[in-house]
Amino acid sequence: MTRKSLIIALIVGGTFFMENLDSTAITTAIPEMAKDFNVNPVTMSIGITAYVIMLAVFIPISGWIADRYGTRNVFSIAIAGFIISSGLCGLSTGLSAFVGARILQGIFGALMVPVGRLAVLHNTEKKDLVTTIAYLSWPGLAGPICGPFLGGLFTTYLSWHWIFFINIPLGLIAIFLTFKYIPTKTHYIKRKLDWVGFLLSGIGLLALMLGIELTGDDKVNYGLTISLIIGALLLIGISVYHSYKVKHPLINYNVMKVLTYKVTITSGTLTKIVINTAPYVLPLFFQLGFGLSAFNAGLLYMSSMVGNLAMKPATIWITRRFNFKSVLVVNGILLALAVFLQSFLQPSTPYWLMAALLFCSGLTRSMQFSSLNTLAFADINDEEMSNANTLNSTVRQIALATGISIGAIILHFSATYHHSTGYTIEDFQLTLRIIAIIGLLAIYDFFRIKKTDGLNVRNKK
Repeated sequence: MTRKSLIIALIVGGTFFMENLDSTAITTAIPEMAKDFNVNPVTMSIGITAYVIMLAVFIPISGWIADRYGTRNVFSIAIAGFIISSGLCGLSTGLSAFVGARILQGIFGALMVPVGRLAVLHNTEKKDLVTTIAYLSWPGLAGPICGPFLGGLFTTYLSWHWIFFINIPLGLIAIFLTFKYIPTKTHYIKRKLDWVGFLLSGIGLLALMLGIELTGDDKVNYGLTISLIIGALLLIGISVYHSYKVKHPLINYNVMKVLTYKVTITSGTLTKIVINTAPYVLPLFFQLGFGLSAFNAGLLYMSSMVGNLAMKPATIWITRRFNFKSVLVVNGILLALAVFLQSFLQPSTPYWLMAALLFCSGLTRSMQFSSLNTLAFADINDEEMSNANTLNSTVRQIALATGISIGAIILHFSATYHHSTGYTIEDFQLTLRIIAIIGLLAIYDFFRIKKTDGLNVRNKK
């Protein structure tokens, strides 16, 4: 791995850390923010929702903007915009101003993350992709570990405003390093923006994310939710059909013809949905089922995040030692098994045993996530990298939101099945078992991978 690739991966990984730190720290500050804004804490969720929706809507256009104006230019501008909007979030004195700042932050975040990843992919040889993806992921994984702790620290001893102000020095350092180490692009792809495709996908993704968010409410309006999701899928389907009818589509879906990429979108997305249910279900399980405080529940769940982070060095060796098919199938089974075993946890279970199981679960989640991210770009040439990265980033954001909503839906179903007035231990146990079954079903497409696929990123001939 070259020194340049390593430095660029760490720079971009640093911006992932900044975004993940921001996203996870805010949840601990919601009660204090609601008090300052004089609103109900439940209402504050709109600030999180607005950010997530803007990410989904604007990620599809990130590839075109990067091709048109250069990855380094767009990446640095996105960081600057993220810094400014973070400052506006910290200076907000009311909910309306805060939501407006979060919308702006989401737009720049939609450019910062995928374009940063694109900068890494453009400056990394295929043989170094496994190592680079690992270094790219480490700082981003540290964000969810540090976020709840720093959020609580700032809120308790300083003020919640510092959750956003901390982004300013981090962002300025990232901009300096970007101009110092990321090479400028000398050739720009000047193609017209597919406005029709952008509007179709943008409105479709907006409706889809709203529909997904609504499914997590305690009192779901099923008519509105189902209408939004059906309408969204129809618009997204039309946008895909439209992409085959224009010369320069916003996203060229021909990239799906590459088998190794396709399986990361099909089975890979279902796997990521399963992975993303854990941050929602498990902390609630420990609080509502076991009666732990929010701090202790978060501390216990941190075992999973530590396992997630600890696995990264081993992913490089495992990926190079074993073929992708074996890794994704075997580790996919282990991932589902870990979720299934968590369904047997009880308040009487020793904490060390809970922490050990959560740590092992984090190991499997990390291995699967890293393998999918590496395989996705193994057989993609440089000309198609922008398309592949944009589609991959969009689907990943949908999987994140869907994972939380799927967890909420299954939990509601479990409570109804058990005739529970509130969520009980049995409800969470049934939820985890259903998620484990989905995890097993998620590996179906991995069997199509050949043992020789992805040799170029495994340093094999």
